[in-house]
Amino acid sequence: MTSSETVPVVIIGAGQAGLSVAYYLRRFELVAGRDFVILDRGPDAGGAWQHRWESLRLGTAHRVNDLPGLAELGLSFATADRARAARDIVADYYSRYEEHFELNVHRPETVLRVFNRSADLVVTSSRPGRAGEPAEERETVAQLLVNATGTWGAPFIPYYPGAHTFAGRQVHTAGFSSAEEFRGQRVLVVGGGTSAIGFLLELEGVAAELVWAARRPIDWVHGEELDLEGASAAVAAQDEAARSGRALPSIVSGTGVPVSRRISAGIERGLLVARPMFAAIEPDGVRWDDGSFTAVDTIIWASGFRAELRHLAPLKLREKAGGLTVGAGASWTDPRIFLAGYGPQASTVGANRAGRMIARQVMALL
Repeated sequence: MTSSETVPVVIIGAGQAGLSVAYYLRRFELVAGRDFVILDRGPDAGGAWQHRWESLRLGTAHRVNDLPGLAELGLSFATADRARAARDIVADYYSRYEEHFELNVHRPETVLRVFNRSADLVVTSSRPGRAGEPAEERETVAQLLVNATGTWGAPFIPYYPGAHTFAGRQVHTAGFSSAEEFRGQRVLVVGGGTSAIGFLLELEGVAAELVWAARRPIDWVHGEELDLEGASAAVAAQDEAARSGRALPSIVSGTGVPVSRRISAGIERGLLVARPMFAAIEPDGVRWDDGSFTAVDTIIWASGFRAELRHLAPLKLREKAGGLTVGAGASWTDPRIFLAGYGPQASTVGANRAGRMIARQVMALL
């Protein structure tokens, strides 16, 4: 069964970026359901956070910044209960936020593709049918599109020789649920960011053996002050790549990893010491450049994510250099398309700023 509706603006994704854009559109007196719709595939509010592992707490990962207007509800992530799971706090706050600002998010609704029909954009999506009924496919016809799908749905695992021969288990960050799954196992963690470090700290004393490998030396950032110069350089590199249509570089490679007390203790006791990447994967483990071998039962790939843009493929926005050409949140290839949370806007601070910027551009075109 296929149904159809027409609305000026479609927002895909109800994470930080999508909700930020929606907030500012409401400030411009646009009404959700009439002037714009938000389509979100998640079963509940919370964006990608609802899928993160239960043991993850606020303050042990990248900071979650408040949504614009969240203070109206008397809420702030800065004062949230650190004993609760981060995913539960974010889901709770986002749900209350959506209700307070009457955002009327359509969920669960998965966007399948976006294509042109004359001057219009057509968003094809699917939502589960009721018990015993098939899924319902829907078409939403719009003038403008704000893509705020983030990266969680596009996990990245780099190619290494022999990966397909590995007889053990390979798990990406997106599939990690609990350290207990790996009790008594020999575990290799791959990656140089905060997720890899978090896994190592959680697995210590649970896994039988732990090995850490990273593509580049870890850039530990010591001290209480944020490295603003490094952060600015990383954002500038993301912005330059987005404007030139190249694949986006890693943020961590530009900002480094802040050393908390917990991380410092892990370094001192020899847990957080990364080896250079292995040369190949074999059925029972990995072979290093020097010819030595380490037997492992599981490889955890904390190797990051890529922007989730597959549904936009019919619009042919991707450049030969591997990315999309985006400046100030807008596609330079198709001015009807906005990309919230892409490139330099990927952080939660960036997503909030992008929300205001994109909403203003949307209003100028309506």
